[in-house]
Amino acid sequence: MPVDDGWDSGEELPPLKTEVQVEKPRKIITHNASPDIPFDRSINPYRGCEHGCAYCFARPTHAYMGLSPGLDFETKLFVKPNAAVLLERELSEAGYEVKPIAIGTNTDPYQPIERRFKLMREILEVLDRASHPVTITTKSALIVRDIDILARMAARGLTKVAISITSLDAKVARAMEPRASTPAKRLEAVKLLAAAGVPVAVMLAPVIPAINDAEIEKIFEAAAEAGATSANYILLRLPLEVSELFKEWLTEHFPDRYRHVMSVLRSMRDGKDYDSEWGVRMKGVGPYAEQLKQRVALATRRLGLNRRTHLETSLFVPPRQGPLQLSLF
Repeated sequence: MPVDDGWDSGEELPPLKTEVQVEKPRKIITHNASPDIPFDRSINPYRGCEHGCAYCFARPTHAYMGLSPGLDFETKLFVKPNAAVLLERELSEAGYEVKPIAIGTNTDPYQPIERRFKLMREILEVLDRASHPVTITTKSALIVRDIDILARMAARGLTKVAISITSLDAKVARAMEPRASTPAKRLEAVKLLAAAGVPVAVMLAPVIPAINDAEIEKIFEAAAEAGATSANYILLRLPLEVSELFKEWLTEHFPDRYRHVMSVLRSMRDGKDYDSEWGVRMKGVGPYAEQLKQRVALATRRLGLNRRTHLETSLFVPPRQGPLQLSLF
């Protein structure tokens, strides 16, 4: 069934032919030890993303499959249909330590093919039954399809959602994220989730100098009005091949701003397009980076968008695997 992403017929993009291949991993929970990331485990039910964001830092991961980080990343997609089964198995393992699982940290779990495969709904059903905490990041209004599960989990302190909104200008958003939901539909998703009792953050990610940085306060004001409880930002990251892809996109869509955008970005990264150093890669350094930090701090404080959400870990009940075994007591 088609899902309305907010674009009217006059704004339709040329058809994009996608290929979907099945990937069967042995594990579905991925662990990391990055000190500047607030989670140590994540799930990615898909590889590649139809949203087509030129700036997506996950694009280079397609090279692991022998594919390009450019058009292949958007059109040659991988689906992990056994994700929920694997998750249930891994949560049942002896000695499993409960911590929130992050979903949407690499590619968007609610990208268009989720309408067909419904992997997120299956994953959420497993987490709901096990009372396991989860955080979700998306720029798709499709998340409201699962509001029944999310509301149940939120009532037990088991979930929070972050909606990525990078511009309130539909034309700018269409250029930045051509196949994602419109800004209006994302704000509507914030409103519906908040009304259902789900804690919602709004992420301005990425901030691109001279493209969307002037909208910080307006985006946060709209987020607060819609019912968001917190907000944050991430500076544009240009690792590996993403740098050249972004420059091509910038030349096509904002040629008059190219030199200024790149100059400001490099001023925050010691003259380089990107700095992968922990603690620096997300926010940058220098006067402009400090100005962004202060603007965000002032806006979130003024609007009450600095509330923290604690996720409950004490309710976890490991899923049962195999035939039930009666207790001796």
